[in-house]
Amino acid sequence: MGYRWRLRDLMADQQMFQTSNLVPLLAERGITLSREQVYRLVTQPPQRMSMDVLVALCDILGCTPNDLIEPQVVNQQISKTAGERGSTTPISPRRTVIRRPGRQ
Repeated sequence: MGYRWRLRDLMADQQMFQTSNLVPLLAERGITLSREQVYRLVTQPPQRMSMDVLVALCDILGCTPNDLIEPQVVNQQISKTAGERGSTTPISPRRTVIRRPGRQ
């Protein structure tokens, strides 16, 4: 499983096109982040985030965490069983050549 980070999209919906616009809004809610940290938060999917930051972003953008984080299937494994119908790879015999050492 993976996810799509939609912070930039939600900011654009609110007519916020610069990442520095978030710095004072976060500060109003007690979150102190540098401009560089906010830039990374907007442009890259975060691997870890405090709940305080998540709640502040949801409050600023008037959204829920489900709006910010969109789950996506990255690798979908399909299990096939023997004799499964609909298989597109036909099995055909292949002629084998046996070569003895020293002969070509």
